[in-house]
Amino acid sequence: MDVSQAIRNRYSCRHYQDRPLEQTTLAAVLEAARQAPSAKNLQDWRFVVVTDKQTKQKVAAAANNQTFLEEAGAIIIACTVSDHVMRCGQAVGPIDVAIALEHTALQATELGLATCWIGSFYADKVKSVVGIPENVTIIELMALGYPADSFKEHRREALNRIVSFEKWQF
Repeated sequence: MDVSQAIRNRYSCRHYQDRPLEQTTLAAVLEAARQAPSAKNLQDWRFVVVTDKQTKQKVAAAANNQTFLEEAGAIIIACTVSDHVMRCGQAVGPIDVAIALEHTALQATELGLATCWIGSFYADKVKSVVGIPENVTIIELMALGYPADSFKEHRREALNRIVSFEKWQF
């Protein structure tokens, strides 16, 4: 599968097979995250990977009771350890973590896995479940596993509705 195909095949999976992830597969997905670019090469991301069934249940409860997370082979808790702000005014952490997670999602897709970005969670509760220090910021959670559902075509805006050249023309 080439990257273009992985981009088109990636979707937000909400049903996973009850099947553990092989260590080599999980390592390949995490290596994709490690290879992501980061502002000033800070590599400010940190990932807590939860595979234990009971811990996944607790994280799912802290994620607004999204019980489908319990089915996933792993839940990745993606954090930043940086409070650096770029000259443009944007915080580095959320951007760097998002890039790393999208690398994760695309690598997972190539390997026959599925993912789901999770933004509905209570950070303080997730932190207490897995022991994340107070000074670390959780940016996103990501479910990762073998899909039990199937890809559904994404509805996407036409290119001319989201892109203009040389000046703002929307």
